[in-house]
Amino acid sequence: MLSTSKMAKGQRLSQLEECPECGSKELVTDSDSGEVVCSKCGLVISDLILDQEPEWRAFTPEEREAKTRVGSPTLLRQFDKGLPTTFEPYKDIHGRSLPIKERLKMLRLRKWNIRAKMHSSAERNLSQAMSELTRLADELHVPKNVEENAALIYRKGLDSGLVRGRSIKGIAAASLYAACRLTGTPRSLKEIVEASTRNREEISRSYRLIQRSLNIKMPVDDPIKFIPKIASRTGLSQKTQNLAVKLLQKAKKMKADVGKGPVGIAAAALYIASIMNGEDITQRELAKAAEVTEVTVRNRYKGLDKNLRLELKI
Repeated sequence: MLSTSKMAKGQRLSQLEECPECGSKELVTDSDSGEVVCSKCGLVISDLILDQEPEWRAFTPEEREAKTRVGSPTLLRQFDKGLPTTFEPYKDIHGRSLPIKERLKMLRLRKWNIRAKMHSSAERNLSQAMSELTRLADELHVPKNVEENAALIYRKGLDSGLVRGRSIKGIAAASLYAACRLTGTPRSLKEIVEASTRNREEISRSYRLIQRSLNIKMPVDDPIKFIPKIASRTGLSQKTQNLAVKLLQKAKKMKADVGKGPVGIAAAALYIASIMNGEDITQRELAKAAEVTEVTVRNRYKGLDKNLRLELKI
């Protein structure tokens, strides 16, 4: 058993843990020996506690700040999570040139390090998938947090065996589309397909597979978030955009947008707002900007006109 003075140096653990021998929750960790011990029966529960403190010592705040080493955070969008091992084959730590024998040695070490990182099929798969995700995110101007969510979805799919027997690029594109839906980023499936090298049917099938297998519940898209995107493509004023947002908010309270596509509803609201503000724009132009059919814009306009009781004539 530990002595009282040695136990006094320890720190009490969480009350969720208990001694498997006597059931006591009075557990003490000894930072000197790295052991967790029950204070009643003396059972050593664990003896492999990792020391989370730095290996250096500092006695003043200035000295502590000078010795603190902080690296970049781990990134899921990189296949090695941003923790690579780099070899400088030509210079040492002081910047001096290495002898030819040491250069050859470092080149061999770097070569085998690259081979070791790509040893398993899962690591090779992740390397290709993360490169494809980065390419798609750059082409679609997707924020980094959305790219991180897409990488997390892909890694979960890889762990559950969804990628086996399927296209890596198709699953990567579907993961990015799922991340855009989860974060509310206005990127349509058509934009994902145009940026990807896979066809629409494959990406749609992969998206449904990810949603079903990973049990992801997608939120309902808000039509209001598509207003700025459509308005910027058609050159409508900010006044018309604000009026369209007010119309959609009123329609939402009346539940007039239930069961309707959010992009079509947004285009119809902009069309109504443009008429009320006297701006000249056709349904065809709005349909092209929203990437929907002209019939969709017309039907959604008629539905909003009926529900909001607007006396408009086209």
